[in-house]
Amino acid sequence: MSTYVFGHTNPDSDSIVGAISLSYLKNQLGEDCVPTRQGKVSPETEFILEKFNGTLPELKTSYAGEDVYIVDYSDLAQAPEDILEATVLGIVDHHKLGDLTTSTPLECWIRPVGCSNTIIKEMYDAYDVEIPKDIAGMMLCAILSDTVIFKSPTCTKVDTKACKELAKIAGVEDYKALGMEMFIVKSAVQGATARELTTRDYKEFAMGSEKVGVGQLEVVDLSVFDEMKEDLFTDIAKLKEEGGLHTVMLLLTDIMKEGSQVLVVSDDVSKVESGLDVKLENNEAWLDGVLSRKKQIIPFIQPQF
Repeated sequence: MSTYVFGHTNPDSDSIVGAISLSYLKNQLGEDCVPTRQGKVSPETEFILEKFNGTLPELKTSYAGEDVYIVDYSDLAQAPEDILEATVLGIVDHHKLGDLTTSTPLECWIRPVGCSNTIIKEMYDAYDVEIPKDIAGMMLCAILSDTVIFKSPTCTKVDTKACKELAKIAGVEDYKALGMEMFIVKSAVQGATARELTTRDYKEFAMGSEKVGVGQLEVVDLSVFDEMKEDLFTDIAKLKEEGGLHTVMLLLTDIMKEGSQVLVVSDDVSKVESGLDVKLENNEAWLDGVLSRKKQIIPFIQPQF
């Protein structure tokens, strides 16, 4: 019986590439693993797969009765609805420890680094397994994406070291130029619906007795949102209502200016204002230097609940 490897509900590049890279590693170690995904992939992820001859993991949303490895999360809110009916053999993640529990002992690699694929690189090294050229290229891109080409405060020396080594394996001479090429693709929002954008990189979190949703769109120029901000506000309000959430926030991140415009719909905006130490005007504010949801938003919003 195959073991399935997958990331969070709305998969980003780290989740998709992590499923591919971890599956290959486990297969080399004698396990029968299949990379899967829970949802639609982003244009950035499509770019990575095309650039390095990657195969899109199959869509699978039910895992009851299956053996699984999960990548890039450990929160129930980001897991399949039937995850508690699966056997979780392992977790590879770089976020806070979530509320997912297991019925059996598991392999657990959780490290405070910028990307799950950095940890998977360490796993390849620990098991002395050679990384194929194309998989190395995809892992390189995943790390560049998650660390915002090393600008994110989540980036560590371990991430930059992994990038240098992966670039050498993949034959990429200028990996920062590759990162910019990738982010230009990521910035292409024209033609996408408001719902496609608000959920492109969207996660829900259990905070106290409430649920909070936080989405993020990273671009090289915030002006691409000038004509669509009203539609984005309307859609995050719909997300809030549909999911019965207390708050939904959307970060519009400018990687060149190194900051984010935050849009907020909430039952109590004072919780966001207190947590982020900011005054919202028309339910939005500029957050200078904020590039990371997991390090600069969630740890400050969670205590408010």
